[in-house]
Amino acid sequence: MDQENDGLQIQSGFSAGPEEWKERTQQIREALSARLIRLESGEAQGAESDKLIGEMRALIRRLKRDQRSMFGCLAEEAAVVDEMETRLRDAERAGRRRFGLFRPGPTNAQIEQAERSLHHFAQGRSVYKLFWVFFIGCFAGVLIEQAWCMIRYGFFEPRVGLVYGPFNLVYGIGAWALTAALYTYRNRSKLFSFLGGALVGSGVEYLCSLFQEMVFGSASWDYSGRPFNLNGRICLLYSVYWGILGVIWIKSIYPRLAALILKIPNRIGRPLTAALAVFMLVNSLMTGAAVLRWMERTKGLPAVSAYHEWLDGHFPDKRMERLFTNLKFVINDAEQMPPPEGKSLPGME
Repeated sequence: MDQENDGLQIQSGFSAGPEEWKERTQQIREALSARLIRLESGEAQGAESDKLIGEMRALIRRLKRDQRSMFGCLAEEAAVVDEMETRLRDAERAGRRRFGLFRPGPTNAQIEQAERSLHHFAQGRSVYKLFWVFFIGCFAGVLIEQAWCMIRYGFFEPRVGLVYGPFNLVYGIGAWALTAALYTYRNRSKLFSFLGGALVGSGVEYLCSLFQEMVFGSASWDYSGRPFNLNGRICLLYSVYWGILGVIWIKSIYPRLAALILKIPNRIGRPLTAALAVFMLVNSLMTGAAVLRWMERTKGLPAVSAYHEWLDGHFPDKRMERLFTNLKFVINDAEQMPPPEGKSLPGME
């Protein structure tokens, strides 16, 4: 569409080639410069000045609208090119065996095609898919961390986060959040996955730490000694780790995980999901109650009900310490131990 201004026609740049684009830019510069010179020199006064200002503002507004439209089209085109290039690269890699032995996992595009063809109950980013990602993440994260502890420190140490079974909600929530946030960019370049993973992972880690401290008065990690940390809950180094994990997750781990979920038959998928969801909910609530009672015992608070006595009997200190080896309560000395009779605490004299 042509844009008119006092006899001057400036062609839209949507279909312009390089030379036409340069000519159009020069026309814009000359049209605006001529009017600005008249205004700046004081040649145009009164009504003529107002007319020139109105013409220039109208032209600038139209040009800005044109630019926004062009930027939108270019951004959409860039997204399409990036997605197609990424899918092509993934398809090429899918046909190769690593080191001549290991066949790479399926691509995200292949998973999506399989889900559609099977009319699977856990397609795409559905509630069912996200729950299974969360559930498997809770389990797999514990196994990986325990293996890492064994390799690095040479001894076995439970790294669970729930009282029943080898599950840790932090890993499950992290897997769920990475999948939910990065699924839209699953077929985009690794830069999107890295940035998204760093932001989402750091956010999950910060919120989990804050929730644990506010609700249970405890902490499982502290990055205060590391550079560029935020309240000791997250730090730059681990944010970079989260970014790298985001790339590995959505490009390699998630497709394999989705392929595993595809093996769950449709006839049992939904009821099995519901049963496991109830189990995880009860497990989480019981863990919360056991940890809160454990915290009360560290303060010397006695059991005041049969329910408290049941918790003390089923989840004594030794069992809780064995399950949650890294959990430390953030409790003031004044809360744990009353001052000796006749003496005051420091700062209370």
